[in-house]
Amino acid sequence: MLGALAGIGGAATLPVRADAQQKVAQANVQYQKQPKDGQMCNSCVNFQPPAACKVVDGTIDPNGWCLLYARRS
Repeated sequence: MLGALAGIGGAATLPVRADAQQKVAQANVQYQKQPKDGQMCNSCVNFQPPAACKVVDGTIDPNGWCLLYARRS
């Protein structure tokens, strides 16, 4: 298939989807499975129920917390 892609201008010229961005590792944002100072993932703008995050990789506990916490309004 790569040969076919090269025939149409090469794989490097294919569009990249915005949602293909890599997520941050939990360790890099000090993710923990318990709340911190009343802040928890299930009240963060980045939380995606039931157990995911828009920006942090892996399974996310709704009661967890990380440095990227941003309260949902």
